[in-house]
Amino acid sequence: MLALTLSEWFLAAKMIMQNKLKLLVASHKPYWMPAGSLYLPVQVGSAGRTSICGFQRDDEGENISFKNPRYCELTALYWGWKNLDFSYLGLAHYRRYFAGSGERGVATEQDIMRKLDEVPVVLPKKRRYYIETVESHYAHTFEQAQLDVLRGVLARHAPDVLPYFNKHMESRSAHIWNMMVMRQDIVSQWCEWLFPILQQVEDLVDFSQMSPFEARLIGRLSERLLDPWLASRAIPFSEMPVISLEKVRWGKKGRSFLAAKFRGHKYTESF
Repeated sequence: MLALTLSEWFLAAKMIMQNKLKLLVASHKPYWMPAGSLYLPVQVGSAGRTSICGFQRDDEGENISFKNPRYCELTALYWGWKNLDFSYLGLAHYRRYFAGSGERGVATEQDIMRKLDEVPVVLPKKRRYYIETVESHYAHTFEQAQLDVLRGVLARHAPDVLPYFNKHMESRSAHIWNMMVMRQDIVSQWCEWLFPILQQVEDLVDFSQMSPFEARLIGRLSERLLDPWLASRAIPFSEMPVISLEKVRWGKKGRSFLAAKFRGHKYTESF
């Protein structure tokens, strides 16, 4: 057995004392999961469905599992916030993780705790759009009207965040995918703020003519809220790279983006 350095012993002792770092892994189907107690696979949208062996259902305890077709991975976050006892809570996806030194390049507890030792929030590295702003990219690939509804809700219910949202819409980079790890008090503040805002948006949107892919807009809009909310509270954060366990279809993604930007063809699938 290899001897630990003094710094490694200190980090291990700190994790034992804090004791409760948990990363939820949102998944709608059976899939490989990292071993160990750090990662908790959560079957999202499990209401009315057969359980996936070894996965935590998101319809137990206090939950919004039935909203999964619109809220996507956020039903896992809501379940963890309401039903787990934790010091830090995070969210990843079955095919997308924070990158680190673990199996298949996935971050370990030590990888993440090194970041959390310095700041209370860890986010994925920003996606940079270069030739688009955050707003124009969304408007080209989805619907501008959805951002307009969100902006109106913020004006009425969160005017303190609205200036930060408008500034974020003009920027050319964003933390996306709803991936994060947060200290308990901060994730609680985030969820207490986020879900009522999303409910207001949901109440104002007509979903009746939308495809299942289009209806996932609540989850998409939430991705555009995290940066403005953190900025409005001056909450410090650090970044970690992200690893995808599946091949990204960059060719199709690029062609679809160009068709959206120059020909008005909205996205109809994920890549």
